[in-house]
Amino acid sequence: MPVQITIRGVAEEVRDELALRAAERRQSMQEFLRCELERIASRPSVESWLRGVRRRKDAAGSRVRPSDILRARDADRK
Repeated sequence: MPVQITIRGVAEEVRDELALRAAERRQSMQEFLRCELERIASRPSVESWLRGVRRRKDAAGSRVRPSDILRARDADRK
């Protein structure tokens, strides 16, 4: 069942930018913000994603030295 959300204290410049983005998509502000909230909620947070990465890394028991990472990065730039 849908719920109502109210956000107070939004700066006028932020509201104006969001209204512009909604208009560019030919959406109402409400439709635009609902879609953005759904997009945000459909993805894991950065913290959650990092916990998963750390769990998989610990389970694999392997480690890559920082010097190896930097060497591979630099090799790709050549």
